[in-house]
Amino acid sequence: MIHYEFIAGWLKAHTKTERGASLVEYALLVALIAVVCIGAITFLGNEAADNFSEVGNSIN
Repeated sequence: MIHYEFIAGWLKAHTKTERGASLVEYALLVALIAVVCIGAITFLGNEAADNFSEVGNSIN
């Protein structure tokens, strides 16, 4: 019975922290930043390719 009380007390002490919630928030933030970066690279990549093609065609 003492072991059960020790484990129950330990679980209560460690589940009161908001560490898991913070980890989820950081993961969502990183995912949002990744989506924005991929979108920006895709958009700017197409624009840059068009500009390089235009410059290359004007040189020839």
